[in-house]
Amino acid sequence: ICQLLAASQSQITICTPYFNFPQTVSREIGRALQRGVKLAIIVGDKTANDFYIPPEQPFKFIAALPYLYESKLRRFAQAHQASLASGQLKLHLWRDGANTYHLKGLWVDQIYTLMTGNNLNPRAFRLDLENALLIHDPEQQLAQQRQAELASIFEHTTAIQDYQALEQVADYPPAVRKFLRRLSRTRLDRLAYRVL
Repeated sequence: ICQLLAASQSQITICTPYFNFPQTVSREIGRALQRGVKLAIIVGDKTANDFYIPPEQPFKFIAALPYLYESKLRRFAQAHQASLASGQLKLHLWRDGANTYHLKGLWVDQIYTLMTGNNLNPRAFRLDLENALLIHDPEQQLAQQRQAELASIFEHTTAIQDYQALEQVADYPPAVRKFLRRLSRTRLDRLAYRVL
């Protein structure tokens, strides 16, 4: 994954259900943006997350995860606001009714496609061993299928053009807000990002 990101020259598209990149992936994304590579990230809206529990239901620890991921996405968007504003970076939130979003994959320079079950998060990078299929298509024989697949994914997304379009902790339900502030005060949020 990191080698593909490092080799990118013009375009990267990433699908991930949880926004919690390992440092190595974040570093390669930063370098790609510095090289002028166009980057599109499609991440599930917090309500399309496997762990989302509506606020009217009893609060459980697991219900905070989609909000943790969204707050990390907001910080990423804020750090890269200039790239968002110029259109070099495109963030898309996926949501389709009550369906959940669990897509994982990587498209690089219209040449490489990586289909994987591996999450792009620290825990998965340290502990998981997932199968993946890397397709190298320099002759563009799969270009039409790739474009059709991406079009069907983008169909249910909303583009985020400014980090302020994403909710912040103050906007979250009271139980989530209280829990996240407690995590932050004790610095356990950093540990949570490593193990989740």
